Amino acid sequence: MMRPSTFFFLIRRGIRNLGKHWAMTFVCILSLSVCMTLNTFATLAEVNVDSMVNYLGQQNEMVVYVDPEADDATIQSVGERITATPGVSRVQYMSKEDVLNQYRGYMADYAVLLDEFENDNPFKANYRVSLADLSQMQAMSQNFQSIPGVYSVTAPIEMTQTFVEVQAVTKVGQIVILVLMAVSIITVGSTIRLSVFARRREIEIMKYVGATNHLVTLPFFVEGLTMGLISGIQTAAVSLGCYSYVVNAAGGLGGIWQMLMGRALVPVANVLPTIVVTSLLSGAIVGGVGSMFSIRKHLNV
Repeated sequence: MMRPSTFFFLIRRGIRNLGKHWAMTFVCILSLSVCMTLNTFATLAEVNVDSMVNYLGQQNEMVVYVDPEADDATIQSVGERITATPGVSRVQYMSKEDVLNQYRGYMADYAVLLDEFENDNPFKANYRVSLADLSQMQAMSQNFQSIPGVYSVTAPIEMTQTFVEVQAVTKVGQIVILVLMAVSIITVGSTIRLSVFARRREIEIMKYVGATNHLVTLPFFVEGLTMGLISGIQTAAVSLGCYSYVVNAAGGLGGIWQMLMGRALVPVANVLPTIVVTSLLSGAIVGGVGSMFSIRKHLNV
């Protein structure tokens, strides 16, 4: 069993090796930081695109207009049929008076012009319907049109199809993230392997004098683990700094972009714990495990 003094000596040795072989250390930390930062950026992009698409999807309601001649029982029946339809996430009833008041709000400066409609309301009562799956918009529209008591249905089908296509693109982003993760592992493994190869004579001498595999491996494991943690800290700092800048800058874009970015971008506070924990764990795993695999073939002397 390894004595505590020996254990801590090997740990200190592994940390000192970072400065002793500073060129290799710098290359390894830099390559791992770049790959992990790209992974984080790709993940943030995917998360925010999904958030924007979901936000826009919630704003795109289909409107089911009720027959102006329908009685209260028919209107209630239409609402019950719509609510019971699978895939419907939200239903809001708007009476003729509600619609008139809504237009008064839109035309606050000219609301007096709408007073003449008080006794002769030309608007139709309707149901505002939101769907859980935007790809079902066209099929749902046809389904609602066949409900007795429905006058007409309006739905932004073409715009919805655009949103669905954007969501499909985000799925491709998951593949990109997996590719970047593989590239990061290969790059870091190759860098650490070069560092181990440069010190293969040192490893051979240690083995010849009777050092066990654990004694030889531990300093390299600590070295790789430390480099991974440093890379994780850099990744978290750069990613959070850049993302915070984007979130803060979104407020100055103006117009629809300001509304979209301001409401649909995921807040920094929501992604901060995930980025920090993921960056540190990823760096530690890749650095520590990568160093162990890189040194394994040099242990057979």
